[in-house]
Amino acid sequence: MNDTAQRSGPGADESDLADPSGRLTAYLARTQTPLDLLALATLWITVVQPSDFSTAHHVRAIALTVRIAVSAVYAIDMAIRSFLARRHLQYLVTHPLGLVSVIFPAIRVIFSLRLVRSIFRRGNLRRFLLAAAVMVINGAIIVYLYERHAPKSSIHTLGESLWWSAATVTTVGYGDYVPVTTPGRITACLIMGIGLLTLAVVTAQVASSFVTQGPGEAQDSPPAESATPEVTLAELNRRLARIEELITAATMASSQLGATAPEPESGGQ
Repeated sequence: MNDTAQRSGPGADESDLADPSGRLTAYLARTQTPLDLLALATLWITVVQPSDFSTAHHVRAIALTVRIAVSAVYAIDMAIRSFLARRHLQYLVTHPLGLVSVIFPAIRVIFSLRLVRSIFRRGNLRRFLLAAAVMVINGAIIVYLYERHAPKSSIHTLGESLWWSAATVTTVGYGDYVPVTTPGRITACLIMGIGLLTLAVVTAQVASSFVTQGPGEAQDSPPAESATPEVTLAELNRRLARIEELITAATMASSQLGATAPEPESGGQ
C-alpha cells in the first residue's frame, strides 16, 4: 500500500510535500511490493471465518499467530513511515487506512491487488506470476480449511489441497480430489480463472516479444544496405559533373585553337 493509495482527507498533499529529503518516498518504493505480497499471502485469514478455526486447536493457534504477526508488521511499517515524515502526527491522521490495517489486516488486501493489476503493464510478467502463485497457494489453504472436515470430501490434508490446486490451475483436472463445499467450489472457480489468465498473459507476452524483435532487426540492416546506393549516386553525380566540366573545357580550347590557327598556303600559286 503506497503513499498515494492511502490518501484520504485534506492535508495529504501537504504531508507528501513535507518530505524534502525523499527518505519516505524511498522507503515506500522499497517496501511496497513486499508488503503487498504479505497481504496476498495472508488472504486466507480474511476469507476463512474465525469460527472455522475453532474445530482444530493447532489450526486456530497458527491462524492467531499469523494474524498477530501481520498486525505487528503493519504497525512497524506505519511507525517507520510516520517517523520519516516531517509531520509525524499529521501523517498518521491523513492515512487512517494504514492505522485500520494494523487492527484489521484484511484492509491491506485491497491495496495488494495492484500486483494483479500489473498484468496490464508491459514488462511486469515476473511480478504477475509471483502474485498468481501466491493467490493459488492461498486458494489451496482456503480449500483445505473448508474441506478437511466436510462430509464426502476427498481433501483432508494440506498436501492434497496443494496437489489439487496445481492440477486445477494448469487446467489438467485429474479428478482425484474434488471440493464438495460451496466455498471450496467458489475458490476452485477463482483458481481456474487464474490459470486461464496466466496462460493468456504468458502467451501475449511471448508473442509481443517476437513482434517487437522482428521490426527491430529489420530496421537495423536496411540502413547499412541503403547507405551504399546513396554514396554511389553522390559519387556518380560528382564524377559526371567533373566529366562535363572537362568536356566543356576541351571544347572551348579546341574552338580557340581553331580560330587562331593560320590558313594553309596553296602550292600551285
